[in-house]
Amino acid sequence: MSDIHGNRQAFQAVLTAAAERGAERHVILGDIVGYGGDPVWCVDKTMALAAEGAIVIRGNHDQGVADPSVSMNEVARAAIDWTRTQLNDEQKAFLARLPLEVEDGERLYVHADASAPARYHYVTDAETAAAHLQACRARISFCGHVHRPALYGLGPNGKTTAFTPTSAQGIPLLAQRRWLAVMGAVGQPRDGNPAAAFGILDTDRGEIEFHRVGYDIEGAAARIRAVGLPDALALRLFRGK
Repeated sequence: MSDIHGNRQAFQAVLTAAAERGAERHVILGDIVGYGGDPVWCVDKTMALAAEGAIVIRGNHDQGVADPSVSMNEVARAAIDWTRTQLNDEQKAFLARLPLEVEDGERLYVHADASAPARYHYVTDAETAAAHLQACRARISFCGHVHRPALYGLGPNGKTTAFTPTSAQGIPLLAQRRWLAVMGAVGQPRDGNPAAAFGILDTDRGEIEFHRVGYDIEGAAARIRAVGLPDALALRLFRGK
């Protein structure tokens, strides 16, 4: 899962749905905070998952808590400045020491493009996916950052093909290809579907499933408004854009 963005309601819905589908391990691809009204709860929950063995990656909004020089638009900056005032020293230290990428066997986890993880480039098409795949050795890699789910495959001929997941059916990750799965956002989808996004990798079957789950958007939006964050951050949750 990726891009939780301080959305407690969406995060909890994804964790519940993943458990119901038999998930045995969690990977959080960054941006635990930013935009949403519950950064404290989301960081605490992530810290608890990490203590249980979850892999957690640092996103640009996580980095922005400690580093005000991180480039952000005005609305994102307002949210991260407020978030900084909410977190305690332990929570800030947790975000600051998160890795930019983690290799785990044949898999690589990173928030954005693997060719320059610290620069947080977006993977938006086959060309940018090819740059990512050329920069890493992993057969299967995962990123977030874009807030729109996608799957890219690099074939033996060197051509990178883009797929848009349209259902929760398992997609075989064929051994003759290398793969990049771009996970949609838990807390702020931007593909026109407001439901929280996550994926499940079946390591036995060699398949990935892209899932969506509804959550209490009204509650998440109310929280954003209650803490005084820009109303645009609440409105976009309903549109998924």
